[in-house]
Amino acid sequence: MGVNKKTEENRNISSINKDYVRSVERLEKREKAHKTRLFRRLGAFAVIVVVVMGWLTLTMFDKSQALAAKENQKVEVLQALEEVQDEHDMLKSQILKLNDDEYIAKLARKEYFLSEDNEIIFAIPENEENDDKNIDSKE
Repeated sequence: MGVNKKTEENRNISSINKDYVRSVERLEKREKAHKTRLFRRLGAFAVIVVVVMGWLTLTMFDKSQALAAKENQKVEVLQALEEVQDEHDMLKSQILKLNDDEYIAKLARKEYFLSEDNEIIFAIPENEENDDKNIDSKE
């Protein structure tokens, strides 16, 4: 009988322990499953954050390159504008000069070898002087 009582007590104890152990195991499994889901969610969130940051970095890099190209284009266009404005100013001054009869007469005398009364025109060939200089410098 002494052995039966011990085995009977062990059964009672082990059954209590089994229920407690099962509940603890279930609790541990739930906590482990919760941690696993948490790490998966954090991992997915980290992947999404990395992808978005990469996309934003690439977009910023592309936009900065486009901005630099536009700045270079702006500088070129401003230089061209300055050249055109200089040409415009020169043409305006030439128009003002062409409205002056004295300037037109001087220009006609120069271009068409016209002379005023009692004036002698001497034509100096410019091309031959330049050719002579070029020949001397080649030798």
